[in-house]
Amino acid sequence: MKKFLIVGLGNIGPEYVNTRHNIGFKILNYLAHKEGLEFENVKLGQITEFKIKGRSLLLLKPNTYMNLSGKAVLYWMEKENIPKENVLIITDDLNLPFGSIRIKPKGSDGGHNGLKNIQLLLNSSEYPRFRFGISDQFKKGQQVDYVLGHWTDEEHAALKERLDVSLEVIKSFALAGLANTMNAFNGK
Repeated sequence: MKKFLIVGLGNIGPEYVNTRHNIGFKILNYLAHKEGLEFENVKLGQITEFKIKGRSLLLLKPNTYMNLSGKAVLYWMEKENIPKENVLIITDDLNLPFGSIRIKPKGSDGGHNGLKNIQLLLNSSEYPRFRFGISDQFKKGQQVDYVLGHWTDEEHAALKERLDVSLEVIKSFALAGLANTMNAFNGK
């Protein structure tokens, strides 16, 4: 059975649950809810397994806090013998309009501390990532408050449809591959 590691980035703790920065956790929680899966507390995070058409997707929510996400990613890649090309990192992106999706096979960390740490510990920027747009509707100097802030009522209302699309991205990544997923979902 082909294995994948799907990592949703976020911060642990009730104060972060509905923040923009936790979209990675939110997407994985939504997938688990839709598929009737339960997360289990494990070393460096929470994990559950989603099986689809002969593929095993380990869904990981690191409990290392965002800035140390690479520790959990590297541990579970090595423990489960999952190559970089079968890892998908789900993260928020200030440079994309709300709800926009951009899937890439590699790239810079874009100033994102979670991606910086993953890149540092993997010693590579070549790993698939799924960026979920949270927009940049904040005043100068307010970036931290914005990303750690809660969704607006308008964003919250639009989120369910965006979460449904995000689940299709994850399934497509495992079933159709990265290139096909990029073609089907980038900019959607």
